[in-house]
Amino acid sequence: MSNSEYILEAVELSKSFPGVKALDKVSLRVRPGTVHALMGENGAGKSTLMKCIYGIYSQDEGTISIDGKQVNIENPRNAMDQGIAMIHQELHPIRPQMVCENIFLGRIPYKKVAGVKWVDTKKLVNDTKQVFDRLGLNIDPKQKVAELSTSYCQLIEIARAVSIGARVIIMDEPTSSLTETETEILFRIIRQLKEENVAIIYISHKIDEILQISDEITIMRDGKLVGTWPASEMTTDLIVSRMVGREMNERYPQKNHTPGETFLKVEGLTSPNPHSFQNVSFEVRRGEIFGIGGLVGSQRSELMEAIFGLHAVSAGKISIDGKEVKITKPSDAVEHGMALLTEDRRKTGIFGPLSITDNTCVVEQNQDKKRYKSGPFITRKKRDEDAQKYVDRLSTKTPSLKTAISTLSGGNQQKVLLGRWLLTEPEILVLDEPTRGIDVGAKYEIYELMEEMAQNGKCVIMISSEMPELMGMSDRIMVMCEGHKSGIVEGDEISDERIMLLASTYESAQEEAK
Repeated sequence: MSNSEYILEAVELSKSFPGVKALDKVSLRVRPGTVHALMGENGAGKSTLMKCIYGIYSQDEGTISIDGKQVNIENPRNAMDQGIAMIHQELHPIRPQMVCENIFLGRIPYKKVAGVKWVDTKKLVNDTKQVFDRLGLNIDPKQKVAELSTSYCQLIEIARAVSIGARVIIMDEPTSSLTETETEILFRIIRQLKEENVAIIYISHKIDEILQISDEITIMRDGKLVGTWPASEMTTDLIVSRMVGREMNERYPQKNHTPGETFLKVEGLTSPNPHSFQNVSFEVRRGEIFGIGGLVGSQRSELMEAIFGLHAVSAGKISIDGKEVKITKPSDAVEHGMALLTEDRRKTGIFGPLSITDNTCVVEQNQDKKRYKSGPFITRKKRDEDAQKYVDRLSTKTPSLKTAISTLSGGNQQKVLLGRWLLTEPEILVLDEPTRGIDVGAKYEIYELMEEMAQNGKCVIMISSEMPELMGMSDRIMVMCEGHKSGIVEGDEISDERIMLLASTYESAQEEAK
């Protein structure tokens, strides 16, 4: 038995990439049976540090020790052998396979029948059930992962980490796709793992969660260690100021916009899928920030994606600036001055291997065939000028315009995607979870951009699962429940209680309206 009080020690780790020093002599020490939060703005180096510990990257300098013994972690398999598991922010389950196959990926039990090797499905299912019983999860081991929501995929990843007997579990933004109820399930599991002496490294931008669940908090900034403190000594304001290196007295910018005339009108929009949005009507005014709230599964995203031409509708009409429009595909929506920043930037936003310039200019290049052409050729100069304009405007951190967008932090990827849509000069900007997985500093910059758009008379529509964000930024909030509009709140009506009531009880809202 080791004398070390730490289960994991990373000492003065450094890591450089072309054009940037991502880690500069950063140390992290984690005790068994504790939740150790890791915080910092996007690009602070948190993910790089975790990838070094998990063997995805090799550090240039520094050492890693388990139970006081120095180890060389060359790849994730080494990490797992050392009892380290990592649950990534961007989940990559094998969707066509069963839940049990995902849990025991790379460790599938086999049996021999008549000299032939077969998967021992019975043992596979039983072993999965044992893991789920231990964690109190009610998931069918034989169900296809493709049939499950993102939140269940998150819980399956946690079960997988437990199944390998991990003693250190790294959780990267584990609640970014979870409802409040599912978050409580996660916290229950974390408390149970603590009792079993498992250490959790918890990466999140949600400060209230960090203060609720953590024992210690380590903060990073610009690839360097700011410090480590007991969570009991920290406050929201202290965390924010240490993360960004400055005081942030205001969480949301001052509202200086005045909503004008109705610009977007949606009447009775209905999906051909009876389980999706039904008979939804609303109006958005010029110079307004219009929030859309509701629980996961309320069909908020599906509604706005249908308006943008990504899903079919069976009834209803859309009018822009007083004229009915037909939108059957996204290019129609862009033609009518709409832009949509989708919820899942990795799945439906970025083109990972392509450069910042390519990702910024892709929509505008498709809409305006002549913008970047000189004769039969596309000119790089004009594309780079456009991309640089929005890198500067949004303070995007990137080594160069040629950098592949997949190598940027989540917040900086989000800024590139925003630049893509701002380049089209939209009249209606739809933002679906615009600040998910983004630090407080970058959040404020996005809020300022929304305020600027509203001041310039644009329609800004924001879908958000974060209640403070919805309440802090919106002029009016439409709340959805089970595919229906359950109400619109504004002014003094805007409150946590009112929004949650409408989000969870569509029938009650209808009774109230009678």
